[in-house]
Amino acid sequence: MTSLKLSKEVKLKGGEEEYTNDGTVDFYGMSANRANTGKWPAAIMLLLNQGLATLAFFGVGVNLVLFLTRVLHQNNAEAANNVSIWTGTVYIFSLFGAFLSDSYWGRFKTCIIFQGVYVTGLVLLSLVTQLYLIKPKGCGDRTTLCGEHSTMEIRLFYISVYMIALGYGGYQPNIISFGADQFDEHDLREKPSKPAFFSYFYLALNLGSFFSNTVLDYFEDDGMWALGFWASAASAFAGLVLFLGGTAKYRHFRSSGNPITRFSQVIVAASKKWRVEMPENEDALYEGDDESSKTAGRKMLHTHETKFLDKAALITSKELDNEKQSNSNPWRLCPISQVEEVKCILRLLPIWLCTILYSVEFTQMASMFVVQGDAMKTTIGNFRIPAASMSGFDIMSVAIFVFLYRQFFDPLVKKFKKIKGEAQGITQLQRMGIGLAIAGMAMLSAAIVECYRLKYARKDCTQCEGSSSLSIFWQVPQYSLIGASEVFMYVGQLEFFGQQTPAGLKSFGSALCMASISLGNYVSSLLVSIVMKISTSENVSGWIPANLNDGHLDRFYFLLASLTVLDLVAYIACARRYKGMKHGEMIKVSEEDKCDQV
Repeated sequence: MTSLKLSKEVKLKGGEEEYTNDGTVDFYGMSANRANTGKWPAAIMLLLNQGLATLAFFGVGVNLVLFLTRVLHQNNAEAANNVSIWTGTVYIFSLFGAFLSDSYWGRFKTCIIFQGVYVTGLVLLSLVTQLYLIKPKGCGDRTTLCGEHSTMEIRLFYISVYMIALGYGGYQPNIISFGADQFDEHDLREKPSKPAFFSYFYLALNLGSFFSNTVLDYFEDDGMWALGFWASAASAFAGLVLFLGGTAKYRHFRSSGNPITRFSQVIVAASKKWRVEMPENEDALYEGDDESSKTAGRKMLHTHETKFLDKAALITSKELDNEKQSNSNPWRLCPISQVEEVKCILRLLPIWLCTILYSVEFTQMASMFVVQGDAMKTTIGNFRIPAASMSGFDIMSVAIFVFLYRQFFDPLVKKFKKIKGEAQGITQLQRMGIGLAIAGMAMLSAAIVECYRLKYARKDCTQCEGSSSLSIFWQVPQYSLIGASEVFMYVGQLEFFGQQTPAGLKSFGSALCMASISLGNYVSSLLVSIVMKISTSENVSGWIPANLNDGHLDRFYFLLASLTVLDLVAYIACARRYKGMKHGEMIKVSEEDKCDQV
């Protein structure tokens, strides 16, 4: 008997070396083999998929404001608002995709379904543009306006672009989390690769958009809209094929059930006991068992914030009787680990809210920066530089600062603080704060450039395009500063929300980052509407008129910079008060449960 036990222990020890320790499984529902699944071979395929999908997305999004003005005859403010609303909707759909992934489908299946919707939307947009919108042929460039369109044609256009929004938005948070799933955070060799993946993911996203912002942008700006959209559709389809090609290599986490139900149970159970006094002894709190807590992956330890919610885990005499009879009601009694999941999300909300204004500034790159650049000198000899292609400097800035951050900034701070081991020199919260400050500097730079653009503007022009002799290359600093801020803010957000959300809600954590971008776009649209309403009168064109030479776009940028200062103060206050979640032991999952995870 002793030798049999020893044999089992040796076999188990060998199994722990052969398989992952974080509960991931392969495509067939078996424990993921460490050697044959995940790690960088699988992650690289996902990075390439992200690059191709992003190329397709920005092939549509980067010039959408010009498409709306040149092809659909919208004015600058209306087009900028529509682009902000559309971009915001993209990232609102990320919450929907994250919900389906974490609750029912799992990340792999969710990625496939939404990428299918994405490709379909791109194909429909290409067909509608080629067959109906580009009339007469060759219209939509800087000189030839397109004709009028029927209501049905306009509806088909909006159906296609919002299918793209649904597909890309639903896919985006899941591909981030799915990539991070390929590294076992309980393995010392794989753990450092997870934060590195977030940096490379954002780099792949920007490199994917580089082709869109240069080559595709040039064709679209020259009126070849259908060609640009077809190229985007082909890129998205190639990305989907590549994603499916790595099926056998991926590691998977199981879906964890409907989080809305779990959250509601805590709120309802705590509310039912609002009159009950909380004892000082934590032993009175319901711990649950591994089965009731398995959706969390690891048990979350009790914290002392938001104590009212602890009442959901308080065992009264009635719950004690029900527990003895194995008749526990989850709407009256919840495990403390489930309560801590709700606390965790509530703690994140103040930080998340402070990131929304950053997204307001980020979205100017796809709207106001393009409109501003189009009103500057965009030619070098006979060669014309499309205004939207200036975002290439943003992409180059991202690539440079990803490298500088990982190789110089963070190691230098670690050395200065005398930090050893895997801990980061610059914390995620500090990183996000730095990004917010740099974004404010970008708005100041844009405002100063606009002041000089107006100084060198042609007063007799009737169209704002090319109406100033100031070179478009004066926009390089504002694009570069936005790129630098992204490396600090958005990569920091991905790491922070990914780390600080419960194991069963990782896609939701990524979706929080996307949702801040979404709300930023909506707030930007609202802000533009308010500014135009207040600044426009009978004799005044407002800050952002059709002809920028008659307006004061610089004042809009100065307003954003001022709001950033206030937001940064609020962010610092929230970051200083934030306390991270605490984990207990890893919950082991049986092989029977693993077979149902994919």
